[in-house]
Amino acid sequence: MTASWAPAQTATVFGGTGFLGRRVVRWLREAGFAVRIAARHPERSRSLSADGEPGIASIRADINEESAVAAAIAGSYAVVNAVSLYVERGKDTFQSVHVEAAARVARSAAEAGVPRLVHVSGIGADAGSTSAYIRSRGEGEAAVLRAFAAATLIRPAVMFGPDDAFVAPLLSMLRRLPAFPLFGNGGTRLQPVYVEDIGEAIARIMRLPATERIYELAGPQVYDYRSLLLGESLGKERLLLPVPFALWKIIGTIGELLPARPITRSQVELMECDNIASPGVPGFANLRMAPRSLEEILPQINPGHGRGPEPAAP
Repeated sequence: MTASWAPAQTATVFGGTGFLGRRVVRWLREAGFAVRIAARHPERSRSLSADGEPGIASIRADINEESAVAAAIAGSYAVVNAVSLYVERGKDTFQSVHVEAAARVARSAAEAGVPRLVHVSGIGADAGSTSAYIRSRGEGEAAVLRAFAAATLIRPAVMFGPDDAFVAPLLSMLRRLPAFPLFGNGGTRLQPVYVEDIGEAIARIMRLPATERIYELAGPQVYDYRSLLLGESLGKERLLLPVPFALWKIIGTIGELLPARPITRSQVELMECDNIASPGVPGFANLRMAPRSLEEILPQINPGHGRGPEPAAP
């Protein structure tokens, strides 16, 4: 395959220390890019290059600061914005991160003459949503395209993998609770996707001409939430209790105040809507990829899977 980039070209990844960003960094490096991790706390990226691997560098860059963003982008062939926010804190709001900062990155990339920009959003992003989180995702996409018309938007389904915020917490609760609360009646449809597949997809997209505006990347199987909990992938027979979304939103609001943040209001609002890829929108098939299933990856997330229930922690 003929590539339009040279091995020494630089890809700057904003959010390169996060759950998805770490995978994007690794896959871009394997694809031959020199990778620059732009992060507010670059020390968190040390594990990516602790073995002295050349080609990965970190730079301190607050996505809220124009000059810092411009400095991080300077000299780049490609820019990936993988920054996301589930809980608003102080100046970090959905509007400031998903809209204003996303536009800042896109504008700086355009002004620097960067050929490729990938912006990570999410399936279901909707500027008309009543949810502040979902609305900011949709407004962010529009702001990015206004600033950088040739940007590629990546919309992942809910992501899973080791240290995720979806399957791992579910497994922990399922092991401990004799009865499990459902979101509503448990009918929300989900198409969970392996985070490593998203990282690889972004690296593949960098090899292709920027002809597709949007990719919706979802896993190979659609579940409803109830069947996911009862199915072979996660579960065993257990009592499932329907809980109204109105009550979940109260629980999520309280959860945001706790140190561990077991659940947030934004996550509850996401569970009100189906999270599946739209028919006809480019996806993994366009990248000649076969995404891996939850069942295939579950032993990595839950090493005790298949050996019976693990004992509760003392």
